Amino acid sequence: MYRVKAIEVAEEYQKNPGLTPDDIGKLREWLTTQPHLPSKYITDLDLILTYHCCENSAEVSKQVLDLHFTLKTLFTAFFSQRVLDQRLRTALTTALIQPLPTPSVNGYRVIYCRLLDTDSKNFIFSDIVKLFLMVFELWQYEEGTWPGFVIMVDMDQATLAHIAQLDVMSVKQVLYFLQESMLVKLKEVHFLNATSLIDKLMMLIKPFMKKELLDILRIHQRDSDTLDPFVYSHSLPKEDGGDFKSRNILKEEQLRRIEANLEFFEKESKKRVDESVRPGKKTTIEDVFGIQGSFKKLDID
Repeated sequence: MYRVKAIEVAEEYQKNPGLTPDDIGKLREWLTTQPHLPSKYITDLDLILTYHCCENSAEVSKQVLDLHFTLKTLFTAFFSQRVLDQRLRTALTTALIQPLPTPSVNGYRVIYCRLLDTDSKNFIFSDIVKLFLMVFELWQYEEGTWPGFVIMVDMDQATLAHIAQLDVMSVKQVLYFLQESMLVKLKEVHFLNATSLIDKLMMLIKPFMKKELLDILRIHQRDSDTLDPFVYSHSLPKEDGGDFKSRNILKEEQLRRIEANLEFFEKESKKRVDESVRPGKKTTIEDVFGIQGSFKKLDID
């Protein structure tokens, strides 16, 4: 029930008439000229996901592919040790990261995120991001390309203490990865049940958001119906006004799903860059962000 099977590549060509095996073959050929990239571990599905999210542009796909695997190598807090250890188990009981069963009003796939545990001491943001990306990748491996992707963040249980736990480096890294190299067409981001805390959150994240991301961001106040034009409310968990399963059942199923697919993450961990053989200069985090030094947690009054 919980073991995931990869979507067939042939199905992707059927779903995307503008995509051909020749397009993917040319990307594969280009990979042979990039010794630093993990070519033998990069699958045709990886190339299809990249080509699709880059609007079928070969040149953009090459840049995004390189950056995608470079960031996965550099952003170790999110992409190393993708195992079911105690930290990930805590993340699974702290937050619900749940793909919804029903596409959005516009036909996009939706992922719903909310706190389950109100104790801010258990809220380690980098671990929550790691969990989010693991859930996302497993889901995408199973379903392949989507016409669009929607992220919903329910702030129902969020407190000032949770906002204070957001470390700036993790915020900067996840927003950079999301905007520059995530292999998906991000169409909408929604913050639900927003309170005055949203102002403090935006103060932290806005400096790292491009105009394109700000333009698709929607903030919904508590008890409003402004989400209705975007997402069907019946697709939400039972406690959140929908007809889907309860949060507790979804939490347990997510645990079992990751548990059953640890081999997927073990194989995925081989898709990392070898900077020692990159043509030209090695890439570091400082190169990516263009600055030196480390980030400390933001103090919020």
